[in-house]
Amino acid sequence: MSRFGKYSVLLSVLLLTFCIRHPQTTMAGNPPAEGKEVVLKAADVTSKIFPERVFFRGQSAPVQFRNSGGVHFADDFYVLAGMVDSSGYSTAIKEKYQAYLLNEVTLEIAGQTLKPGAYGIGFLNGGKFVVMDVGANDLLQVASQHDAEMKRPVPLQVAAATAGSYRLYAGRDYVEFRRAQ
Repeated sequence: MSRFGKYSVLLSVLLLTFCIRHPQTTMAGNPPAEGKEVVLKAADVTSKIFPERVFFRGQSAPVQFRNSGGVHFADDFYVLAGMVDSSGYSTAIKEKYQAYLLNEVTLEIAGQTLKPGAYGIGFLNGGKFVVMDVGANDLLQVASQHDAEMKRPVPLQVAAATAGSYRLYAGRDYVEFRRAQ
């Protein structure tokens, strides 16, 4: 009887380990369940899918993985954003360049279209959100919103808004985006 008990405990532990591990594997690089889009939290964004250092305006800067997020679409495409350490940049660039955006799909941000690519992004004073090419040239600038009701704001995160629409937050400020049709 004790032998049977040991085997059942071992089997239970293995089954529990598999159940806990499977959702983490789905979010860390495998495609989401068919027809499902998954919002990625900071723990899901790893160096496997996002570079540890990014190039912008003549320098490379380290990514703050603890302040990152994204969306993994059902067809295995990604939109990823991560805060960067911009300490080596000029004051003028630091004011605008706070994070790096990688998107494999065309996005619609506040009614404007952004093609797939790698971009510098930032939330500016006065309620603006800016997207720049890697040479620090502005590509688009839209109004950002402020979410005073948000509990526990963090420096950067992505959250679901409505079906197929997401919010990129910097603290309580955000801009809404969706995959362009």
